Amino acid sequence: MTQLQGPKGGPTHWLAPRSTGTVLAHVPLDYRYLEEVVRVGFPVHEARSYLNRHTGNPVTYRLVEARRGERIGHVRAAEVIPAVGGCRVLVTAVHTLPDGSPASYFAPDELTETRAHVEVDGGGQIPAMRSKDQMILHVPVRSYLRFLPGIYQGGAPAPRPDPARLAEHSTLPWGTAEEESSAVPAGEGVDQFRRFLLLFQHLMTTVTDRIDKIPDLTNPGTADPRFLPWIASWVNFELDGSLPLHQQRELVRRSIRLHRTRGTRAGMEDLVRVLTSAPVRIEERVMPQPAVLGAMTLAGGRSVEERYVRSEPPAFYLLPPGRAQTSFFCLVFEDMAAFRARFGERAQSVLRRIAQITTLEKPSHISFTIRFDEQV
Repeated sequence: MTQLQGPKGGPTHWLAPRSTGTVLAHVPLDYRYLEEVVRVGFPVHEARSYLNRHTGNPVTYRLVEARRGERIGHVRAAEVIPAVGGCRVLVTAVHTLPDGSPASYFAPDELTETRAHVEVDGGGQIPAMRSKDQMILHVPVRSYLRFLPGIYQGGAPAPRPDPARLAEHSTLPWGTAEEESSAVPAGEGVDQFRRFLLLFQHLMTTVTDRIDKIPDLTNPGTADPRFLPWIASWVNFELDGSLPLHQQRELVRRSIRLHRTRGTRAGMEDLVRVLTSAPVRIEERVMPQPAVLGAMTLAGGRSVEERYVRSEPPAFYLLPPGRAQTSFFCLVFEDMAAFRARFGERAQSVLRRIAQITTLEKPSHISFTIRFDEQV
């Protein structure tokens, strides 16, 4: 490894190139401890002790699903989250054969070479590490998630249930071939034998139908309603049994995504759409209308649903001094006429439900307002 002079006078080094590229990665020496942890594959506790002893950065870990051939509990990769914002830096291990080609998990350890690769998410120059930058270690583990279908990951589309899907062997009578190439000789013995086989066909068809439905047990779109709480427990999701069945299925299907995005703009939008079917968008950093003498409109409704019933404009608020603009956000719905046509008599209860959901899911230090699209 050759040391060179960095652009700001600090020492840097050239990292060995990946087997598929020819450009050398210009990496500051601040990352050498992370490179060592990833290249060797430290166990998670030893890795945290090693980094705490040699660096002053906060070190945490993230559990990820283990891949085939990986060692459970050993660091797979590491990422650095800048404290001042910016792109994250990812440190991964590259396994290659003596000829430079990528090595699979079948290759023996004595024939493979492991190198650390450092790159910036999105490309660009690798920044120097600061003392407040957060280090996150990726630790592979085995969980129930590997048994669930891809629709739980949030990225795969939900397949449409096919009511006409039938197993071929379930539709064919027992004792008959797919295509009869020759005529069956008529006779009392043949007819009696077929009636005898009908007894087993009736029993075995029930068994094969149950076997055909085994993949549907873990599919929230087609599973029996009694299995939904059991499926939700696999991903540590508390399912409310009082909700309509279609909402329970959609919540279980999106459970992992809702866990990851809880408290964020995307997470609250998804939750409101699933639980109320109301089209909503969230505008961040939107302060409510301040109460100014001479510029206010009288409003008699004490809550958003009362003001909706009376068709009143948005309320004015007394804002405490020093509140930043980032402490507020706004839920924006379609215009009031379209909202009333969509929900009818349920519109008042839907607004109350949306306010309750947002209050429970938002961060505690942030306030929100609700308005319709035509309101200013």
